Amino acid sequence: ISGVRAAVAVKIYGDDMDVLNSTAVEVSEVLGQVPGASEVTVEQTTGLPMLTIDIDRDQIARYGLSLDTVQQAVAVAIGGREAGTLFQGDRRFDIVVRLPDEIRSDLAAIERLPIALPRELNSTISYIPLGEVATLDLAPGPNQISREEGKRRIVVSANVRGRDIGSFVSEAEQKIQAQVDIPAGYWIDWGGTFEQLESATKRLQIVVPVALLLVFILLFMMFNNVKDGLLVFTGIPFALTGGIVALWLRDIPLSISAGVGFIALSGVAVLNGLVMISFIRSLREQGLPLDTAIREGALTRLRPVLMTALVASLGFVPMALNVGTGAEVQRPLATVVIGGILSSTVLTLLVLPLLYQMAHRREDELEEQEIALAADRTS
Repeated sequence: ISGVRAAVAVKIYGDDMDVLNSTAVEVSEVLGQVPGASEVTVEQTTGLPMLTIDIDRDQIARYGLSLDTVQQAVAVAIGGREAGTLFQGDRRFDIVVRLPDEIRSDLAAIERLPIALPRELNSTISYIPLGEVATLDLAPGPNQISREEGKRRIVVSANVRGRDIGSFVSEAEQKIQAQVDIPAGYWIDWGGTFEQLESATKRLQIVVPVALLLVFILLFMMFNNVKDGLLVFTGIPFALTGGIVALWLRDIPLSISAGVGFIALSGVAVLNGLVMISFIRSLREQGLPLDTAIREGALTRLRPVLMTALVASLGFVPMALNVGTGAEVQRPLATVVIGGILSSTVLTLLVLPLLYQMAHRREDELEEQEIALAADRTS
């Protein structure tokens, strides 16, 4: 998003490059002290050799020279000037006149560059060296000047090791604000892949509730019953609990890939509960008592629920153990899915039947009372 490949980038904005460089050095020192920071670097903006020619205006006035005459001579010698055009068939090439490369890189040779003096009446043209009317200096200058939002910008980048980017940036912001004095008219902004984390987090805040709402709507459409839909929906918190515990046991921070794993996990958890509740409902429709239907349904659906859980969890084991390229994305996702499926399966087999019994026992008792009253009336 920001053109910075590092995990975290501190972008400093202002006008004066010297102030930007000094502030960037202070920021890099503070950033390097934050636990988890690695490869802290400051954008290289200086170090390019630059030739500075300072023309002495008083001296050129003594020789009767104009500033433009000296500048034109230097521009032609170093930069070159078009002197004609070379034609080769239908192709054209500009002919540029300038000094050879070995002379243009020699400071002493440039100082001897002849500058033509003004021609007086009936006099011959004479020359003086450039060093007589100018001072030449070859010193490091700006390597590049980056701009963003209408201001000059310099970037301090860092990668994060052993912790999540969100907590790292939060701690780094506090330390930089407390230890670095940002001059008036200058400000800092955060970029890098941290911007992707923020944008993905905002997107998930919309996607996750919408996905859960759609799941509940589908459950309601299937059962035509809010109570049974909520019972199946309880598999989601069961699964989330296992995923969080698995992340904690493996000391893996909560990341966007882990969030995606929670979304995938919710589908498997709902599927297991759906298999069991739908079978129990079918047994009750056949006339079996509540307790018998729950016992038969739990025992009969044990194998399908275990098969679903094992297939889904074992398939993620290679991702969970990966240490190569892409491990930072695969490990959190796989860990969440495996841990959540295990907890969801156990709780689905043990807790869900109990919840179903508690939810429908009152309804079953009312039905028995109605049957008893109807029998009394008949008798």
